[in-house]
Amino acid sequence: MNASAMYSPHEAETEARRIVFRTKGHRQGPITRLISPSDLGQLLKPFVFLDYGVIPSSGGKLFGIHPHSGIATLTVPLTGGFEYFDTTGKAGRVPAGGLEWMKAGSGAWHDGSIYSEDPLEFFQLWLALPEDWELTPAESQYVERSEVQSVGPVRVLLGHYEGASSTIKAPVGINYFHVELADGEVWRFKPPVGHTVGWLAVNAGSALLPELASTGELVVLDSSDGVIEIEAHGSTSLVVGTAVPHPYPLVTGYYSVHTNSDALERGELEIARIGEELRAAGRLR
Repeated sequence: MNASAMYSPHEAETEARRIVFRTKGHRQGPITRLISPSDLGQLLKPFVFLDYGVIPSSGGKLFGIHPHSGIATLTVPLTGGFEYFDTTGKAGRVPAGGLEWMKAGSGAWHDGSIYSEDPLEFFQLWLALPEDWELTPAESQYVERSEVQSVGPVRVLLGHYEGASSTIKAPVGINYFHVELADGEVWRFKPPVGHTVGWLAVNAGSALLPELASTGELVVLDSSDGVIEIEAHGSTSLVVGTAVPHPYPLVTGYYSVHTNSDALERGELEIARIGEELRAAGRLR
């Protein structure tokens, strides 16, 4: 182990969290779905979808224009870059290291395409919103690479870590980090009190927890107050999420996730209304 890895005596006395489930998800073309509401989303909510992909630099679509309501999406390009458009009025380019956040709330549509010469490697996370957020007006936020705070090997995508914070206006009680470790490096993290939901997904190298999580795997961690302790095997890149459990059912539509059927109906009516506006403007057939 890396002798420079430091931790407090309290952390040393706390048993490290263990893997209780692992998956390589379901691949469709260049994209692998690692979490969805019909499976791990029920266990890991508020984390309800997670996609990982590597798409060639073809200049083609990242995803076609489509709607959401009741959720927020966070797209994290690791290499390459993509262009985005959404019906909050935001549009632009997101290079590797930047972030694109869209809180769909009461309803929004978004679109994306690849502009970079390098392949686009990315994670896209969907979060179920709490009851008092799910029908609020849609908002989007682009975070420049220079604005993503980091401490050591950790980039803070959502939430807080060791004095660093995400600038994204997300619900409280959620942490989401990108962690890059050299071979043999050890990282230890004590999640905040109540963050009994925990998982990580490895896109390069392997992580020993003490069980090994390999490239392409998402692993679910036990529901406890233990530390997350990782030793890198090879140059390792991963994302890790912890959260207070989402205390609501997942009521799902085709593109939407809400806490109840009335909210789902209202969200779907709003995205249908916006869809008609897009058709009138020639953006939808």
